[in-house]
Amino acid sequence: MSQHEQKQVRRQRRMWHVRGKIRRTTTRPRLSVFRSSKHISAQIIDDATGRTLCAATDVGKTGAAELAGKKKSERAAVVGAAIAAKAKELGVEEVVFDRGFARYHGRLKALADAARAGGLKF
Repeated sequence: MSQHEQKQVRRQRRMWHVRGKIRRTTTRPRLSVFRSSKHISAQIIDDATGRTLCAATDVGKTGAAELAGKKKSERAAVVGAAIAAKAKELGVEEVVFDRGFARYHGRLKALADAARAGGLKF
């Protein structure tokens, strides 16, 4: 198995471990975060109904002026604050943080800290 394949297998196992534990132990909505090499996005999902309640991303026209010239961690913090604001509008205060395959540091930590500062509890 090549190094790339080994890395993919480790990522997949990490994701299954995190998501499996979250889905079987909670009734709260899930704050799912996806991080690519350039961008980050977050969405709040109600697993009982299988619907996305709200989403925020650093791609698109909605926050282009606010995100211009910022580093990736700073953009992640803006996305975290935006998802917290949208969740508050819907009346969602408590969520479960789903980091997927990504480790909890850097951009993920910045997003989570901003969401907590915005009023989300997890």
